[in-house]
Amino acid sequence: MPDQMITPRYNVVFTYDLLPHQEEDYYRFALSEFVPAMQGLGLYLVRAWHTLYGPYPLRQSEFVGEQLDTIREALNSEAFMALEERLLRYVTNYERRIVPYAEGFQMIHHN
Repeated sequence: MPDQMITPRYNVVFTYDLLPHQEEDYYRFALSEFVPAMQGLGLYLVRAWHTLYGPYPLRQSEFVGEQLDTIREALNSEAFMALEERLLRYVTNYERRIVPYAEGFQMIHHN
């Protein structure tokens, strides 16, 4: 979370599966580049889930933001598009959604 307190109003939920043999490169990218860059865009990682059982995506990461306009602006920025393009090198079955913020796990229904 940022140094100043924010009031989370929205979650940006990312779900995906890791591509085989990309786990180490994915984790290196996610921790050293993706998360810090998202914070630079005003979106803050609050939860990351790993699915162990069932027909669900392997990973679900949730970033929070206060204003919907700010979130949309961040997700439409060239900086985010470049990050997303790099993320897609490591994952499959990728999806992202903006949903109202809620405490705890938020099940995202896939089509």
